[in-house]
This record gives sequence, structure tokens and C-alpha cells, in this order.
Amino acid sequence: MENDLLEDTDRAAAALWEPLAELLLARGWMLATAESCTGGLIAGGCTSLAGSSRWFERGFVSYSNDAKHDLLGVDPALIAAHGAVSGEVAQAMAGGAIAHSAAQVAVAVTGVAGPGGGTEAKPVGLVWFGFALPDGRVVSESQRFAGDRAAVRSATVRHARERLLALLRS
Repeated sequence: MENDLLEDTDRAAAALWEPLAELLLARGWMLATAESCTGGLIAGGCTSLAGSSRWFERGFVSYSNDAKHDLLGVDPALIAAHGAVSGEVAQAMAGGAIAHSAAQVAVAVTGVAGPGGGTEAKPVGLVWFGFALPDGRVVSESQRFAGDRAAVRSATVRHARERLLALLRS
């Protein structure tokens, strides 16, 4: 019974990633992820789809500032100047994921999932996204999500998936 529930959950999760998988496969592109506040949930969503090794290259979980530097090459001075939760760092994370993989596309997320850690300038629910695209552009944007830690992380994964798909289609 429990196994049936897990299979249903996996099938539902996989269906959400199919449009992105189809687009990446059609264009011969691979995806890398660089995640902080989501701790690998985007990569987990990608790999919930059978055959994802044909379009998902790798995922980096760079939760700490040291990991952002060690794994992705993010300059500590950039983090010191702008903070880990910033557009500049999200872009550097996405660019680092491309530089340290064989992928042509990358998505990066860094944010304040809560419940603590927020400030007036960077409140709980603020997430910065970085997208490295096959044409060489690296863009960033922020979103502020409401709810508890689980809700912020879930909304972050959803937005990353939907926004990446929109950027790749345009």
C-alpha cells in the first residue's frame, strides 16, 4: 500500500517535468542545477522522470557560502558585497554550474526559506533565481513567496521549472 502511494507521487511529480524534458531533448541540451535554499529539490524533481539522464547532467547543492565558492567558483568577494541571497550570486551560481558541467542550460536558486534568517532587506520568502541559457545569457530575477519553509521551497521549485521552460521557449 505504501509503495503504491510512493509510485503515484513519483508519477505525478514526473508529469510536471515532462514539458521541460521534451524541450531539452528536442534541442539536444543538458540541464544542471545549482541549489541553495531548495537543497536539491529541483534536481530531485528532474530525476523523478524516468530517462532523465538523457537531459539532466548534474546538480550542485551549495547550501553554504564556502560550497558556493568550492563547487561553483562563486567569488567570496561577490558574496561579501551583495550577500548570498542576491541576483549577482544567483547569476554566478548559474554560470558556475555551466562552467563545472557539460550542460548548456542551468538554473540556480538562493533564498531565505525560513522560518528564521530573514531581515528587512531580505525577508523570509525572498528567493533569487539565476538562469544560464544556451545563447550565453545569464539572467536573474527574484520572487517573494508566502508560507512556511515547505511552502517557500515548493514554490521555488515550481517557479524555477516554469520560468526556465518559458525562457527556453522564447
